[in-house]
Amino acid sequence: MLTKEIIKQVRQIEIRTKGLVNQVFSGEYHSVFKGRGMEFSEVREYQFGDDIRNIDWNVTARFGHPFIKIFEEERELTVILMADLSGSLIFGSVDKTKQQIAAELSAILAFSALKNNDKVGLILFTDKIEKFVPPRKGRKHVLRIIREVLSFEPEGKSTNLKSALEYMNNAIKKRSIVFLLSDFMDSGYEKILRIVGKRHDLIGIVLNDKREDEIPDMGLVKFVDAETGNERWIDTGDKRTKFLFTQMRERNKASRKSLFISSRLDSIEIQTGENYIKPLVQFFRLRERRW
Repeated sequence: MLTKEIIKQVRQIEIRTKGLVNQVFSGEYHSVFKGRGMEFSEVREYQFGDDIRNIDWNVTARFGHPFIKIFEEERELTVILMADLSGSLIFGSVDKTKQQIAAELSAILAFSALKNNDKVGLILFTDKIEKFVPPRKGRKHVLRIIREVLSFEPEGKSTNLKSALEYMNNAIKKRSIVFLLSDFMDSGYEKILRIVGKRHDLIGIVLNDKREDEIPDMGLVKFVDAETGNERWIDTGDKRTKFLFTQMRERNKASRKSLFISSRLDSIEIQTGENYIKPLVQFFRLRERRW
């Protein structure tokens, strides 16, 4: 149910992110993503100098002389936002949770797509698919996407990236730009990530919080896992405990980065307590230089 507070938050996000899109991200988005896809237009007779790789052999055989396929830039792209709503996303040690940051990033990407006349769709997931919003255009549609990411109450608590990526791969047939917003606190999704990355332009947006990388010295503290509900008492002043925790976090980060690099996929690291504009701009500019 929509409350006045949620409506107010959505409106504030719209005002803030539309300004960023108009001033910064619209041109960057257009430069990076427009014209990357090519679609079939027509066939015509082969002319000297044409690329023989574009010969349409079926039409050539039918008429007895060579014809080639003509392609043109796709005028309309599809953007799919995959937002993780598992229990760990409600965490935030500064002024915003990872889920709130995900909503703002979704708004920037959705308004950038809207400004460039592209469709935007949404997949919300935990350990199950919570909601699928098919790709559409329009301001009302974008506001709905922001509202869903910000305020949707999921049934699941844990994370299953594998099932989410499998669902996306089956539901979206046309090659799309896919932004996967998650803290990636999961395993077993490596194979399907590579499969989706070959079929679509998949970009991982990794949501982090500095308090998840270090344990402050607060004595004996009871920790509760937001996804499983498991409770455990930990001596936060114990040096070995802190060392093992830090080592585990660094190992998981290194493994994830290695996976994206080996799969030739891009990822963007976002910290909840820091300005996300800089890493987003860096991503767009690096992509533009590569193209």
